[in-house]
Amino acid sequence: MDKQLVISSSPHIRSTASTSRIMLDVIIALVPTTVMGVLLFGIRALAVIAACVVSAVLGEFLFNLIAKKPQTVGDLSAVVTGLLLALNLHADVPIWQCVIGSLFAIIVVKCLFGGIGCNFANPAITGRIFMTLCFTASVGGGASLAFGKPEVADLTTSATPLELLSKESDALPSLLDMFLGFKSGAIGEVCGAAILLGFLYLVIRRVIHFEVPLIFVGGVFVLSLAITGNPLVSLYHVLSGGLLLGAVFMATDYVTTPITRLGKMIFAFGCALITVLIRFYGTYPEGVSFSILIMNILSPYIEKWTLKRPLGGAEK
Repeated sequence: MDKQLVISSSPHIRSTASTSRIMLDVIIALVPTTVMGVLLFGIRALAVIAACVVSAVLGEFLFNLIAKKPQTVGDLSAVVTGLLLALNLHADVPIWQCVIGSLFAIIVVKCLFGGIGCNFANPAITGRIFMTLCFTASVGGGASLAFGKPEVADLTTSATPLELLSKESDALPSLLDMFLGFKSGAIGEVCGAAILLGFLYLVIRRVIHFEVPLIFVGGVFVLSLAITGNPLVSLYHVLSGGLLLGAVFMATDYVTTPITRLGKMIFAFGCALITVLIRFYGTYPEGVSFSILIMNILSPYIEKWTLKRPLGGAEK
């Protein structure tokens, strides 16, 4: 029998999944969240989404053109970045600020570091934090609903559930309203049901590991329960802010999280711990964006600590 020994360099485990295919799956998973955001916040939300996506794609196209690099907009990663940034903003953010935030996320965080696969942090998260620091007055808080229950639709832009929790207010929406999206907040963070649909799709398609969002969300619940002793308050913390959106779509980013499974679990728990510390002991009511950015920076070290060494291999 003819036998051949094939010698090749790593990687030895290959996949037929392309970057564009994975990005398309993420976009499909974000469709329920995007649709609910537009339904709940109206045409204002659609304008913010369009501005962020178009700016991100155009920014990457122009950067590659000026830098004389191959065009990469076809891999759809810029679309995902713009969409995720928009879903992390409330619907009343000025369009010009959305453009600046998208260009910062794409050009500064992604392109200047070498493009997809080379960025040190999640571009959408970093763009959101950049906008929070630069445009605090307009980016903070959440927009009132354009559609929904009258008593919820009348909420002001400052009355997000997390801020109400921090003030121990009695004006919180019901847990069912929180889950369905009848609350003030960012476009993509309000409807937990839509985010869970996206989560199920990504798990079925094997785009993400299911344990990362579960550890992140479960960690926030358990740690909140340990601090407050109140399971109801802990549930509100799970359904408030950008926790579900961040856990499913940004804490699972391939580039800025550890490649090892144990490393991913440590990353997720670290995000949960930092989120809770910021929410309960910080001056800022939300901690998801900052927690993911901090753990992005720590990812190379977590990856190094959790990599399995070959038998007989020396520790580097």
